[in-house]
Amino acid sequence: MASLVGNCGRSITRSHPGRSAQKPRCSTRSSALVRRGLLLTAGLLVSPLAQAADSEFASSAALAMGNRQGSFMLSDEEWRSKLSPTQYSILRQASTERPFVSPLSNEKRTGTFVCAGCGEKLFSSEAKYNSGTGWPSFYQPLPNAVSEVPDFSIFFMPRTEVRCKKCQGHLGHVFNDGPKPTGQRYCMNGAAMEFEVEA
Repeated sequence: MASLVGNCGRSITRSHPGRSAQKPRCSTRSSALVRRGLLLTAGLLVSPLAQAADSEFASSAALAMGNRQGSFMLSDEEWRSKLSPTQYSILRQASTERPFVSPLSNEKRTGTFVCAGCGEKLFSSEAKYNSGTGWPSFYQPLPNAVSEVPDFSIFFMPRTEVRCKKCQGHLGHVFNDGPKPTGQRYCMNGAAMEFEVEA
């Protein structure tokens, strides 16, 4: 008779030569308990870090949202009076319009796209292209026309917000999946802009 030691530390007796010994049942149970312990520990460690990161990102987003003072400034009451509710929601509160609703997405005339808040020239029609996203898209802005600001408003999905440099109105976001020559896609809210046809 052979005596084997199982994974649980207890002896297993083999009474019939040539037959394999029964595997100890506690090895699977032990592994499951170890896995549960590791998952619980990881959860306890990650939770405070996630909360801290969430708080930090939220603070950064709130700070960026509150800092919307450019060289062209109006009071909140004046902005509400000047802009339509949709324009105010986008330009001053950084909301996003639904895709495929802006007539500027299909604008093909030669001209300039300007800020609906202050009239600053933002994009040339020459830089416009059809990205298929449903928002007016450009591969580059006019020189010194926009500001690019880190945006952490979506947890664990950092983006780059694009604002009008003059009034700091929210225009949209820029992504690195655009065409040549820049490789960038300035994905803009149509309601944040107006179009001036070249004379």
